[in-house]
Amino acid sequence: MRSSQPRRITVVSASVGAGHDGAARELVRRLKAAGFEAESHDFLDLLPPGCGRLLRASYALELKVAPWAWGWLLGGLEKNRSSSGMVGSLFAKAAARRTRKLVGSGTDAVVSTYPLASQVLGRLRRRGELDVPVSTFLTDMSVHPLWVAEGVDLHLALDPVAAAQAARHGAKDIEICQPLVGPAFRPARSAAEVTRERERFGLPADRPVALITAGSWGVGEVEQTAREIAAAGVAVPVTVCGHNAVLRERLTAAGTGVALGWVEDMPALIRASDVVVQNAGGLTSLEAMASGVPVVSYRCLPGHGVTNAAALDEAGLAVWIRDEKKLGAQLTEAMSEPARSWRRTAPGADRVIAELAGADALAAPVLEVAS
Repeated sequence: MRSSQPRRITVVSASVGAGHDGAARELVRRLKAAGFEAESHDFLDLLPPGCGRLLRASYALELKVAPWAWGWLLGGLEKNRSSSGMVGSLFAKAAARRTRKLVGSGTDAVVSTYPLASQVLGRLRRRGELDVPVSTFLTDMSVHPLWVAEGVDLHLALDPVAAAQAARHGAKDIEICQPLVGPAFRPARSAAEVTRERERFGLPADRPVALITAGSWGVGEVEQTAREIAAAGVAVPVTVCGHNAVLRERLTAAGTGVALGWVEDMPALIRASDVVVQNAGGLTSLEAMASGVPVVSYRCLPGHGVTNAAALDEAGLAVWIRDEKKLGAQLTEAMSEPARSWRRTAPGADRVIAELAGADALAAPVLEVAS
């Protein structure tokens, strides 16, 4: 059932990696399908000219060249709340004017899928410069203090583990909801489907496949991960290098499993795999779980990669493999067990946000996903 009248919902994401945009894109798709006016905007475009490109380039360079520095920065901001507050305030001042103009009149609710956008929207809401509800969809399982901004009306968390972290950082109103994963991510319907997809991607038909993901930028200790999985001998490493052409060339030259570049049909590739090995704990982890494929964390990126791995492990959703000597055994165990996923009944984020915007509750069924 559609809303009785069209309502406008604005989503603010950020083009840093693919996870924030992926969640925003799926949210907009669902809201439009339910009859709402919905659109997503890039937070980087709300910053002064050139600042957004600089922020994106700096983040990418840091993850590629000195990921330890990113972990150090996030850890420092979490320990020193005054510094975290100053960062939030700085970006709030930089993006306030364009954000007010973006929301404008006629908007019924605003949703953020990016922590710095939440900081801006929360401050504007707290000061009375936004008169519509603001919600934050927490895209990660772990919650950094920058995700939580005073003034935000509602925080949407993926799991009680994430909800508890948000509460510790001061979030007042929290609701647990289903992940924003597109319908294309589903379990394989038959063994024949898996065989067809493996043939399409050039994957071995007669051996287990460990799909290594490292985001759209292909960052982290990816090459070492592929080598160690190959050496363990329990699965063929298939590495998605994204836009990192150098990584793909090196893996191909070394003959380490199968190296792929940017993949358009990730749902099919995930269905063709026996396990997903990830290092950041972002959207791909959620997509794999929705596809019925087990997930493990290994050689995680400092900062959000490590904290997400810890949160996924705590929630019982993905084993965090910390010891190379246990890699083979733990991969084998993961592949031999049913994929883990959400065990509780929870509403979709689109339903919660629609109600926040003042619309009638959506009639879409609540999903219950069991392990």
